Amino acid sequence: METLPTDWLSLLILTFVLGMKHGFDADHLATIDGLTRYNARNKPRLARYCGTLFSLGHGAVVMAIALGVSAIAGQWEVPEWFGTLGSLISIGFLVALGSLNLVAALRAGPDEIVQSVGLKGKLLGKLGHVSHPLLVALVGALFALSFDTLSQAAFFALTATQFGGWQDALALALLFMLGMLLTDGINGLWIARLIARADQVALVASRVMALAISSISLLVAGFGIARMLSPAVSDWSEGKELTFGFLLVAIIAVSFLGAVRLTRRPAKA
Repeated sequence: METLPTDWLSLLILTFVLGMKHGFDADHLATIDGLTRYNARNKPRLARYCGTLFSLGHGAVVMAIALGVSAIAGQWEVPEWFGTLGSLISIGFLVALGSLNLVAALRAGPDEIVQSVGLKGKLLGKLGHVSHPLLVALVGALFALSFDTLSQAAFFALTATQFGGWQDALALALLFMLGMLLTDGINGLWIARLIARADQVALVASRVMALAISSISLLVAGFGIARMLSPAVSDWSEGKELTFGFLLVAIIAVSFLGAVRLTRRPAKA
């Protein structure tokens, strides 16, 4: 769980960056990948916007939670264990997702496009393969019903109450959704492009993104463990949340842009 800044402008910027980072979550990528592939042949237009619709549904739940928590914030004090439990769950998911996607990238055959691996998507069953915009948004909404997302939305709302009321909580939730919408929306478009071509360039591009996401997941999990175990690391990182957020998004964005550039190369005849 990130320690949020007390300056309002810095808080707004960090919330947007955290939304972008959340959009690169391996579970998000894996589910958007599956929805896009499922609709690519029969509904190519819908396939291109699966990431956007997924984020809209996900963000709607985040905003609802933020509004609800802000309404009762004055009657509820956050338990001391809340942040620690949220951090442990987040680290566990990051280690699992990072490891699974690394294995997927290494095990993929030379003629196979690497598909992202997720954990939550396996629980959705048939909902992971839907062909209606509202159902795609519903999948995103269901993804928000997890402890890591719920705790993050609640944390935003409680922090916002230091500056004002429900309007501030809603503003933070909206910025979080916009950041997530940016990354998930672009990811859905990129996957649709990747599916449209099956040459060597597409194979390389899929591996670039799989390795980038798995590496970042494991790196963030390792840093989270270091902060919990070492007071020195925790003290050093205090107040640098915005810098770390920008750095992570920049690393993933560079990898993503490199993969996109590869898919724009003309296919060899």
